[in-house]
Amino acid sequence: MADAKWYAVQSYSGHENKVQRLIERKIEEEEGETPEEKEIQAVLVPTQEVLEIKDGKRVTVTKRLYPGYVLVKMVLNERTQHAINTIQGIIKFVASGPEPQPLREEEMNKILGIEVEGAEDDEEDVPFHVGQVVEITAGPFTEFSGTVQDVFPDKGKVKVEVSLFGRPTSVELDFTQLEGF
Repeated sequence: MADAKWYAVQSYSGHENKVQRLIERKIEEEEGETPEEKEIQAVLVPTQEVLEIKDGKRVTVTKRLYPGYVLVKMVLNERTQHAINTIQGIIKFVASGPEPQPLREEEMNKILGIEVEGAEDDEEDVPFHVGQVVEITAGPFTEFSGTVQDVFPDKGKVKVEVSLFGRPTSVELDFTQLEGF
């Protein structure tokens, strides 16, 4: 049997988990002793844990890395392509021509690595990025808006430039004191 590769499939946004369950059901129905013997072997909706600030508290939420896409590991042939395309919620395979293109191995390693290590990677947990406009929700600059100049994930702080008396002023604030737009 040919080697299975990972393919990206476009789905309706918000239906990724439903599509994942339907593909998993197809995998269970398919004949074969082990997953490696099946033509459709695995399905993945890449997610990552992200720290968000809600009501002044740090909350960890799970976000989809690629909204509107589901990844399927399969042997591409007419039968498997038809089986995936007929699943409710699927729009199409991602392709740069008439045939679906498999994801490169380094792309999948990155995606699978993020899924495993995402919670440990400090940069992935940072709710703010340089250049982002934020509103200050606590402290002496409450209700001021500013632009993120620098992020210090190890300290949980952000340097924000605010306009104070018509002049740009940098202030260092905690993640919990800010709300992003």
